[in-house]
Amino acid sequence: MGRIVTRPETGKLFFDFRYRSKRCREQTALDDTPANRRKLETILKKIEAEITLGSFEYARYFPGSSNARKFSEADAIRAPVKQHATPLFSDFADTWFAEMQAQWRRSHIDTVATTLRAHLKPAFGEKGVGSITKAEILSFRSQLAKVRNGKDKPLSAERINHIMTPLRMILNEAADRFEFTSPYLGIKSIKVPRTDVAPFTFDEVKQILETIRPDFKNYYTVRFLTGMRTGEIDGLQWQYVDFERRQILVRQALVKDELVYTKNDGSFRTIDMSGPVFEALQSQRQATGEFEYVFCTRNGKPMAHRNITQRVWYPLLRHLGLRKRRPYQTRHTAATLWLASGEAPEWIARQMGHTTTEMLFRVYSRYVPNLTRRDGSAMERLLMNEFHQDSQTEVQENEHA
Repeated sequence: MGRIVTRPETGKLFFDFRYRSKRCREQTALDDTPANRRKLETILKKIEAEITLGSFEYARYFPGSSNARKFSEADAIRAPVKQHATPLFSDFADTWFAEMQAQWRRSHIDTVATTLRAHLKPAFGEKGVGSITKAEILSFRSQLAKVRNGKDKPLSAERINHIMTPLRMILNEAADRFEFTSPYLGIKSIKVPRTDVAPFTFDEVKQILETIRPDFKNYYTVRFLTGMRTGEIDGLQWQYVDFERRQILVRQALVKDELVYTKNDGSFRTIDMSGPVFEALQSQRQATGEFEYVFCTRNGKPMAHRNITQRVWYPLLRHLGLRKRRPYQTRHTAATLWLASGEAPEWIARQMGHTTTEMLFRVYSRYVPNLTRRDGSAMERLLMNEFHQDSQTEVQENEHA
C-alpha cells in the first residue's frame, strides 16, 4: 500500500508506492502541510485504484519521470497479447443458461432468466465475452446500487449479489473454455448486513393460536412448533406424516406451485412431533385426510401462501396489536422456544435442518440459555403444561357455570 512521505532535507512531499512489483518514488514541489497531504493522498488513492483495475498510465501522472520512460519502453518491447475471438456475451450466456437448467429448480431458472433479461444482457450483451473488463464489471455493480425496486427503494446488497452471481459464473466459464483470464478474479461480494430475527414470545404464540380462524389453527400450530419453512409445510403430504412414530418426514417443498425435493441434504430431515403438533395433525386429518396434501383447499389443491398471508396472517396481527412480521418468523419462533426450554443445540439443529450448530448460535445467540437436554422432552413438557393448564381452566369454568 502506498504512502505520502516527507523528504527530510527539503521538507517536500513525495509519492511512495509499488507498480509492477517495483517500488516507485515520485517527488512533488509541495510543502508538508495537512492540506497538501490530503490532496496527494486523494491522488494516491486514485493511482492505486487504477493499478488494481489495470488502467494506470504512469506517464499521465508523472510525464517527466525516468520511471515513466522505463515502463513505456518495457511496454514497447513486450510481445503483443493474443486476442481470442470470443462470442458475444448474449450468445454465450444463452448457451450457458441452457446447459445449467438441468441442475436447477424451476424457480431458480425463472430467477436467472429474469436477471439475464433485465440486467446482464442490456449491460454486456453486445460485447465479446472475452473483452469485458474488471472496470466494466465494477461500474455495472455501482450502477445497480442506484436502481430502485418496485417499492422505490434501492436494491439491497443481497439482491445485487444475486444479480452478480450469474455474471461471475458466465465469465468464469467463458474464461475456462476460451482460455483467457476471467475479469471477475478478485471481485468479492458486497457485504450483506446481518438482519436480526424477530420471533414471537410464547404468550404471543398462545394469543395467536387462541384467536386465529379455526380452519387455520392447525396450520399455524404446526408452523409455530416445528420450524418448518413455508414451502415445506405447504408441500407436506399425508404420506410423510408418521403418526405411529410421531414424526414428520420433510422430503419436499412447494415452490412457485411446483413440488420439488428439499434444497439440500440438511433440509431432508425428520421432525419429532410435540403433543400439540400431534393433536393438530390428528385434527387436520379429520378435515383433509381424504386428500393428498395435509393443508389444502376444499378441492385438495395446495394452499396459496401469499393469499393466506394477506387475508389471514397480517389482519390477525393487526387485530391483536402485534408488530407486523413475515410468516417466516414462525420458524425463528420454534428455534427460540426450543432454546428457551433448554433443548440440546444438536437436536434443535436437526429439527431445523441445519447440518451443524454454527448457524443456530450465530442467528439465535442471544436466546441461548444453559443448554443441557438431548431430546425434545423439555419442549414437550413446557407445551403440555401450558396447554393442559388452559384445558383444566376451561373445564373448571364449565363446571362452575
